[in-house]
Amino acid sequence: QVQLVESGPGLLEASQTLFLTCTVSGVSLTADFYYWSWVRQSPGQGLEWVGSIAGSKDYKFYNPSLASRASIARDTSKNQLTLQLTSVTPEDTAVYFCASGIGPYSNSHRRGQGTQVTVSS
Repeated sequence: QVQLVESGPGLLEASQTLFLTCTVSGVSLTADFYYWSWVRQSPGQGLEWVGSIAGSKDYKFYNPSLASRASIARDTSKNQLTLQLTSVTPEDTAVYFCASGIGPYSNSHRRGQGTQVTVSS
């Protein structure tokens, strides 16, 4: 059973860099066929895919609207997935989830409980 636990700063100011961590248990981040993703949900909005990393190949994919600011990485020694988002604005305020599943991201992939990120102007 895959378990995902997100953590992050909670509150930051506009123009700062957001850094989130997802601690994974139950499966290796390098397992074949698994994709590891970050998604977010702003107040009153649906889920928005941020980006993914393909576990066994280390291929990375990003939402084009966020590609210039987002960077996904993994620390295989700690089995952790990270997200860095630069130059944040209040529009980046959302609950951020990490997600895992077989194949490219879909809303059916397992998600953690999420971590609230609030950006003040």
